[in-house]
Amino acid sequence: MSFKPQIKVPATYMRGGTSKGVFFRLQDLPDAAQQPGAARDALLLRVIGSPDPYGKQIDGMGGATSSTSKTVIISTSTQPGHDVDYLFGQVSIDQAFVDWSGNCGNLSAAVGPFAISNGLIDPSRLPKDGIATIRIWQANIQKTISAHVPMTNGAVQETGDFELDGVTFPAAEVQLEFMDPAAEEDGAGGAMFPTGQLIDDLEVPGVGTLKATMINAGIPTIFVNAEAIGYTGTELQEAINSDPKALAMFETIRAYGALRMGLIKDISEAAKRQHTPKVAFVAAPKEYVSSSGKVVHTSDVDLLVRALSMGKLHHAMMGTAAVAIGTAAAIPGTLVNLAAGGDARTAVRFGHPSGTLRVGAEAAQEGGEWCVKKAIMSRSARVLMEGWVRVPATV
Repeated sequence: MSFKPQIKVPATYMRGGTSKGVFFRLQDLPDAAQQPGAARDALLLRVIGSPDPYGKQIDGMGGATSSTSKTVIISTSTQPGHDVDYLFGQVSIDQAFVDWSGNCGNLSAAVGPFAISNGLIDPSRLPKDGIATIRIWQANIQKTISAHVPMTNGAVQETGDFELDGVTFPAAEVQLEFMDPAAEEDGAGGAMFPTGQLIDDLEVPGVGTLKATMINAGIPTIFVNAEAIGYTGTELQEAINSDPKALAMFETIRAYGALRMGLIKDISEAAKRQHTPKVAFVAAPKEYVSSSGKVVHTSDVDLLVRALSMGKLHHAMMGTAAVAIGTAAAIPGTLVNLAAGGDARTAVRFGHPSGTLRVGAEAAQEGGEWCVKKAIMSRSARVLMEGWVRVPATV
């Protein structure tokens, strides 16, 4: 019996922030995959190596974690005043679906460098040396991101001395500005606080009634207090990811929070929406040892945050969740702000399992509603490999 050979698709494997994924130019995808739908999803699933009942993604480019099971499609922008459109697909590891419901803030750092290196930016917009500002339309959430990409001799500068906790080696700094980051999600009406409250009583069957801040900023996120669910905020991945009961509890909180936020209409829909919302727990500063062995002192941070992504505790912090943290910290009365001491602030440094991260955001009330014009943070990005990915033609 004969089988068709594999096809090859131009692709770049990149790290952005504390994530990595496979990047494509829209024009390089097979014709059937250039439009949203089953053909595109099938291609990306096979590229990453999903669904994998073993949970390892051995037969694909994925790394068997939420941080490494990611795909990105970039094209010349269809939006006025923007350079490129950026579409992010979070690929499920063990199930046959791609979640298109949100952005990846970490991989956002790689979009500008990829676009420049792959000829998607008007050369007249690029300095030979200095900083290129790339105007990105984030197509998943219909928002603008400005990426400030360093250039040297007309090319993207990737090497440098910027250090990012959760990433082993230093690289060049890429500053990101998430403009008007309140996420416009189906059912949430684009409101930063879809329930209209800074803190809600969230009833979670089998868990109890929890104080929760539910915010749409960067990515829809549900914040609860660490001590209310039996934690200190100093936990590392193993403490939670090795505990099936804990993971089940967090998924229940996430599902009922999604329902309360209007992101789903029935609790059963949460299983098919793994990427959003995120669930996180916060605590006041205290000393702990990070996953790299570095001591994070109480004085190093304003608060502690641990967040789950795709059902597991994240090894550092999702970039979009960092936007949510910075935004919530800037608004007096949220659980995040209270954990940070309750003071008015325009920036916050928080502790996560791999170390610390600083994010800035300025909040204001307009017409009785809270709004944030932009959130700012620095990441780095680097090309790991470029060429072609191969998939069976039957895909």
